[in-house]
Amino acid sequence: MPTGGKSTLTQFLIEERRRHPGATGDLNALVTDVSLACKAIARKVAFGELAGVLGSAGCDNVQGENQKTLDVLSNQLFIRATEWGGHLAGMASEEMEQPYTLPPQHPRGKYLLLFDPLDGSSNIDVNVAVGSIFSVLRAATPGQDPQPADFLQAGSAQVCAGYAIYGPSTMLVLTFGRGTHAFTLDPMLGEWVLSHPDLRIPPSTHEFAINASNSRFWEPAVKRYVDECLAGQTGPRGADFNMRWIASLVAETHRILMRGGVFLYPRDRKDPSRAGRLRLLYEANPISYLIEQAGGGASTGRTRLMDTRPESLHQRIGFVFGSKDEVSRIEQYHRDEPHEAYDSPLFGHRGLFADTAH
Repeated sequence: MPTGGKSTLTQFLIEERRRHPGATGDLNALVTDVSLACKAIARKVAFGELAGVLGSAGCDNVQGENQKTLDVLSNQLFIRATEWGGHLAGMASEEMEQPYTLPPQHPRGKYLLLFDPLDGSSNIDVNVAVGSIFSVLRAATPGQDPQPADFLQAGSAQVCAGYAIYGPSTMLVLTFGRGTHAFTLDPMLGEWVLSHPDLRIPPSTHEFAINASNSRFWEPAVKRYVDECLAGQTGPRGADFNMRWIASLVAETHRILMRGGVFLYPRDRKDPSRAGRLRLLYEANPISYLIEQAGGGASTGRTRLMDTRPESLHQRIGFVFGSKDEVSRIEQYHRDEPHEAYDSPLFGHRGLFADTAH
């Protein structure tokens, strides 16, 4: 067997469909289309400057962020790969202000696709791993163009979620609600091969990821958690912790799925108008689904993230996920949070990352 006895993505999808005799195959076909878009993006990323795709596109997206050339190109690749098949009623992207209406010549299906076409694109010019994230929901009115409100479903309503990571090897990580499975792209065969079936996240860890440059804006519970980790063996946790930060959600997620850990991008005081930094529909919901299906926890910092009812298409939210014991601890610290700010010896007035603006 060309794949050494391992299943290809096609075989995996066929086996999944056999578990549901009434399935139409639309979801499998949609995932196949998405996987093709990810292959195309992987090729563009791999050629980098040689393909003339690095640098800024010279415009901002709906988030007010500078779009990279590859952001725009990746968004188009997702649209072109999925709009024609008759599996979708509509789609929405982090890079587009409004949902995308399918061209009139294409049939409307029963699913909605939401995606971040190139997560971590600020890293692309320095050759750090980036990725694509996607989420699949059921359409409220199959066969018809959806209303914008139709996309505002809680993460618990997802029927499929996944991401592709474009790193030293290109991988596709998927869940249909029956475990989280990782496929590696065999460049010789052009096939996704099931390399990591049924990933499991250890319940405990000694590794956390957070952007320490925002420490002066953190809420007391987050300050307390990070301070206790940094205190090491002599601190209340009685163990040394490693700190990581890649600034690419896909890369952070992949590390946690492969070896455990906890990731925090919590709500903070930097911009009081925002409840967090990461997008609920395009990033936090699909990653939460993958993490929970691998035995981990995914939270707003206070409650289960996938129970959150979205209020707007580009809503942002605080996000904590990874090893279940650590996520539970952070939620508990928020419940215990004092009225006065936590006086952290490392992040307080005279600490290592002191906030002098008092």
